[in-house]
Amino acid sequence: MNNTKIQWHPGFVAAMDLEFEENRADLTYEKEYNLSTKPLEMDLLIIKKDPMVQMVNEIGKLFCGHNIVEYKSPEDHMDVDTFYKAAAYGCLYKASGQYVDERKAEDITVTMIRDTKPEGLFRYFEDHHIKTVNPYRGIYYVLDTVLFPTQIVVGRELEQENHVWLKALSDRINRQQMEELLEKANSLKQKFERELADSVLEISIKANRWVAEEVRGDDSMGQAMLELMRPEIDAIVGEAKKEVTKEVTKEVTKQVTREVTKEVTRDLAAETARKMLKSGKFTAEEIHEYVPWLSVEEIQQLNS
Repeated sequence: MNNTKIQWHPGFVAAMDLEFEENRADLTYEKEYNLSTKPLEMDLLIIKKDPMVQMVNEIGKLFCGHNIVEYKSPEDHMDVDTFYKAAAYGCLYKASGQYVDERKAEDITVTMIRDTKPEGLFRYFEDHHIKTVNPYRGIYYVLDTVLFPTQIVVGRELEQENHVWLKALSDRINRQQMEELLEKANSLKQKFERELADSVLEISIKANRWVAEEVRGDDSMGQAMLELMRPEIDAIVGEAKKEVTKEVTKEVTKQVTREVTKEVTRDLAAETARKMLKSGKFTAEEIHEYVPWLSVEEIQQLNS
């Protein structure tokens, strides 16, 4: 991966929308929902318009009316403090209704999503006898010490077929997964869905550029899929060119500055040497020791 900071969250929100496509009409998405007047916000709030609607995607099986979703990119940690922070978001959200107990505790859920399993957090659960169950691949329900139904979703463990979008938010996908992602994106017909897919593709290609380049260079890849990749690849190449240009410009500026400084220094040295010669009190050798930027021969020529 390059050093450019990848903005994972826009791709995550798009991926969640695509994950729940069967229930899109039943849901409202609130990105970075503010919990107070101060800068405290959850990553995503998903509200079921009708709490009784059954979710098709297994990630949504736990969902009630109000569903808090916290996402951690591959670069971020998910530890016990993250776990309790997400629970605190649930408490703050529950307490911020317009009147007392407007938002019922039993109607709020907490979901935490990360590409890899947070082993340290699960060790904490084990050490503190906090029970978890694994009803679906990559999905763990936390049964103890929670005020709200809580689940942890491990992207890498999810089934590829049903979770192409979330699994794409990884910096370790393989060639087959990249090809399946492209095929899935290419199959979308609605403009809105294709725009969502583009957000996911952009993140996945940036995070897995070598796999993407390998796929792009394969003559067996369909032209439609290659065209689908082109904007993202071109954007990455463009960013790389900008970085190179920036570095080259910086080096050229440094070199020019050095040359200008050197020239100015020599001019000042020559002026100083002339004044010392004119005084008749110094030899060329003595002046050279005082202004070493000029050789003895150059100082002697100042007299001519």
